[in-house]
Amino acid sequence: MPRFDLTRRQLLASAAALGMVAMVRPLDQARAAMMPSPVGQDTGWFRDGKLRYRRDGMAKVTGSKVFALDLRARDLEGWPDQQSHALLIMIPRADAVFEGLDLSVLGDGLQPHVLVDHARLSADGVSMSDPEFYGELMLAPGQVSPMLGQPVAMGIWHDYERFRAAQKLLRFNPAVFRFGAAGAPPARPSYGAAQFVRIGGDDPRGPDRFSPFENGTIWPDLTPEGVVWPGPDHAAFGEARRLSAELRARTAAPPQGWHVISRHFSSQSVEPAAMEMENGLAWHDTANGTLHVIGATQSPYTAAGHILHMLDRSSFQVGTLDFVTGYTVGYGQKEHHSFPNYVAVAGLYAEGRPVRLALDRWQHFQFALKRHPFETDLTIACDAEGRFQTFICDMVGDGGGVQNFSPSVGTVAVTAAQSAYYFPTSDLSADVRATINVTAGSMRGYGTVQSMAATEMLVDELAAETGRDAIALRRLNVLKSGMKNTQGLVPAGHLRMDELLALAEQEPLWIERAERKARFEAENPGMLYGVGFASSQKNFGTGAEAAIVQLEITPDGRTRMRHIASEIGAGATTSQMLVVQPQLGRPVDEVEFSVQHWPQMPVHTEDNPYEISQDEEDALARDPTWVPRITSPRSASNSAYYFTHATQQAAQMLLRLGLWPAALSIWSEGAGGGQTGPEPVALAEARWTGGMLTARSLEPLSHARLAERAHRDGLVTGVCIHTFNRWSWAEADFDVEGELVSAPIDALSVQWGQGASAARRARMTAGGYAFIPRSAVRYPPVARNDGGPVYYAPCATLLDLSVARGTGEVRLLSHKTWLECGTQIVPELVSGQLQGGVAMGIGHALYEELPLGPDGPGNGTWGWSRYRVPRAAEVAVWTQTGHVLPPLSEFDPPKGMAEVTMIPVVAACANAICHATGHRFYRTPVTAERIRAVL
Repeated sequence: MPRFDLTRRQLLASAAALGMVAMVRPLDQARAAMMPSPVGQDTGWFRDGKLRYRRDGMAKVTGSKVFALDLRARDLEGWPDQQSHALLIMIPRADAVFEGLDLSVLGDGLQPHVLVDHARLSADGVSMSDPEFYGELMLAPGQVSPMLGQPVAMGIWHDYERFRAAQKLLRFNPAVFRFGAAGAPPARPSYGAAQFVRIGGDDPRGPDRFSPFENGTIWPDLTPEGVVWPGPDHAAFGEARRLSAELRARTAAPPQGWHVISRHFSSQSVEPAAMEMENGLAWHDTANGTLHVIGATQSPYTAAGHILHMLDRSSFQVGTLDFVTGYTVGYGQKEHHSFPNYVAVAGLYAEGRPVRLALDRWQHFQFALKRHPFETDLTIACDAEGRFQTFICDMVGDGGGVQNFSPSVGTVAVTAAQSAYYFPTSDLSADVRATINVTAGSMRGYGTVQSMAATEMLVDELAAETGRDAIALRRLNVLKSGMKNTQGLVPAGHLRMDELLALAEQEPLWIERAERKARFEAENPGMLYGVGFASSQKNFGTGAEAAIVQLEITPDGRTRMRHIASEIGAGATTSQMLVVQPQLGRPVDEVEFSVQHWPQMPVHTEDNPYEISQDEEDALARDPTWVPRITSPRSASNSAYYFTHATQQAAQMLLRLGLWPAALSIWSEGAGGGQTGPEPVALAEARWTGGMLTARSLEPLSHARLAERAHRDGLVTGVCIHTFNRWSWAEADFDVEGELVSAPIDALSVQWGQGASAARRARMTAGGYAFIPRSAVRYPPVARNDGGPVYYAPCATLLDLSVARGTGEVRLLSHKTWLECGTQIVPELVSGQLQGGVAMGIGHALYEELPLGPDGPGNGTWGWSRYRVPRAAEVAVWTQTGHVLPPLSEFDPPKGMAEVTMIPVVAACANAICHATGHRFYRTPVTAERIRAVL
């Protein structure tokens, strides 16, 4: 299962064990000599009750939003103005013994002031803390590199001119590496493999005969010789393996009337194409023993924790680690990557000077994480009516030279392969292997764009073979509310894919596709025309999502928020300020995002929510300060649903414990119970109108008036809550000064106002808050993770395109996407994510590809000059449309939708090309060269 952020408690415990002080903090707290951050200071983003543009919008368009890549030592308070420059030297081959470096090309004048290699790191006791997950820091001479692009040394220059001159001489220069005899890396086992077998019952909403959720997942033995699957006599997995064999035999010799289709699909390695390369700044201030590191990462605690452990046996005198996170963009590429470790290494060896390590574009292609390529075998069997009966999916992935997230990407990919359909029986397997290629890890889609696109192409072909309309076949087999996924769990909420399919089915482009094809080709000699459709249903979340949010109201009625969310381009810092409006009547006034320090929430964890047993968790949960996880990384489309839940729970708690009692205090003043005497009210009747709180016919009350009363009477004026979700929300009970409070949270702290009694003030010892021990907690069973995801967002795309007979060039003419994402927090941000996702999907479908092996990016010669991403003219930017279904009700929660929007367009492009050319392609991207070869 995936590894996520090290928690603050674990970070501090690790630091304490090493005799160090550790801090993780956002950039704004570390920056002083720079101009103050403009992000969030512009008050024009929200006016007259309406959002005018995203919170950081003015800073973005004026160029004043500072990313980690923009920083220099002179910008930071207390740092020396002069900085050094570091360069990673990465090996371009994995077919011969590496014998060392030859830097004679630099002459005497351009040699690095410091050269860090494996021998020097070993002598100083510096090593990667988790080499299985991240790989070794440097390759030792005498070995064949396990991967293309493996770092072998780092040079540090103390002046920029020499650095730049040396960099030019080293770039694209294989002569600087000395090689010996030909060879190959040692054989390594697969990074991860698993099998999921489900045999449903007669009723798709009734009990299963066998399922991963009820009966478990098959985990084989991983050996250097290959995956060893258990036999039918295996004590734990034998029954599942026997059922798998029966299911596959039945598909090979199907009952009369069944139609079985099997195909092999190939998806490519893809560069995420983040415009910000991997980068960082570091400074080992030897005067006070502080190692300062500034990194561009989506998982700051993990990065800081691994730097700590990298130093646990080193000879360096580091008393404090100060890890600072900057704004970044990564599509998952900057989550759990090893690069921050190299930034820290540069700081340790820069001889007490600040140092910058930033990959250029070629190095970024050579070293940064890639999307996993997969070879996929798919089988779908349907009966005479066209109803799906069996689904078999076997995926073999290329994880590259280091494990990283490969085990979980493989399992997520194959368990998502069902797309949006119900299959009574299914057999799914994944095997992600170690190779010499650039490491594949987290990337937008997390394996599902590879699996679901293949399924959607196969469904289209099945419709053609059985003479059915492709959308009608999808509607016949769509997964509906209450039905189970291929792991045997019922997805959350009402499934609305059929509504999207119904809309697409009536679209003129689909109904008139035959006539339009004939007309277009008659009017455009030499051109072919095609219409394609596909749909997908993508999960969001990880099965271990946690968040912390603090909300309080000041004596003058302003609201302040502290939040774990950080901005990686999706607009979370805008949306989280807005989602409190139903509970607080307006957006938050003041906010601090990317908060890493939470004295208000004194909880602890072992942070093993996937591996823990149920008995262990039950025992630990008796401690009211224990939680399964502190916070989640900024990934997995988690902000819209999981962070919003936490934010709204904090707002509801502030309303219930503070503002509502203040309102009742005001309304009940006067003889006979005041306004409430003849007009009894309940919290459920509270409404915000024009920014004023009222209930039934009672007097509307302003924030300022409520705040003044809450502070005067010492009511609750601040809350800090913790939430946890394991495909279901944890719930807990709290006794708050005699009031029993039950909520879908698992930890609570409160702050009482200025008029609080001495007893209450004495309790506020946790960062100015009083921690309220829960009296009971109900965590979702650990076994829910065996069933996999249950939160889904559906999406469908219909498009038309032309193909030039002579060149094979594809031109996208128009596309329309239907999306269901619950309540839109900010429709403009949803639109932006939709458009961006579709563009990325088009790139995957038609253009983007990195070769595997020695000709791929690991050789250091790939950049934008060789890698093609789609341009505006190639994504039909002026003829694209989107339709978002309205929410079911005002309580319909928002859904994570940033990933799903890129998936159906991939298959829709392939299906449209088939409609145009009459030829089906089973390998992406469907390039002009591949089309030309069959025309």
